[in-house]
Amino acid sequence: MAPFTGRKVLFAFVGAFGVIITVNLFMAYSALSTFPGLDVKNSYVASQNFDTERAAQQALGWTVSVTYEPGELVVEVVDNSGRPADVALLNAIVGRPTHVREDQTPQFQQRGGKFRAPLTLGEGKWNLRLKATALDGTKFHQRLDFEVKG
Repeated sequence: MAPFTGRKVLFAFVGAFGVIITVNLFMAYSALSTFPGLDVKNSYVASQNFDTERAAQQALGWTVSVTYEPGELVVEVVDNSGRPADVALLNAIVGRPTHVREDQTPQFQQRGGKFRAPLTLGEGKWNLRLKATALDGTKFHQRLDFEVKG
């Protein structure tokens, strides 16, 4: 066996660090290219009305739950007394928490106090970015996480 010379040591170090740097660059690129990004374009502007909007939303007393039954997404919005809330308009985006490739906009229909939409989702973690409007015009928005089991 040949002696382990300085040149071989140099190649070993350069090769090892080259692999580490390459993997780090690949992981950074993957993270940046799949992450959906910011929630709002300008956080300062969004913060100016935050407390007012939060107080109005809390005054509604709504509680939202989301369930997924095979082929159907069900969103239930109830008021403080547990009855279906008076929702004038409900829109949502359903997507994965880590990327926007699988984002879908369900078309809800209200039946039996629940909002139902035909939707096919794969197994794993999902989130629902909900925007609703009360009959009096109060805006309500909430992000809910849920899991689809196989």
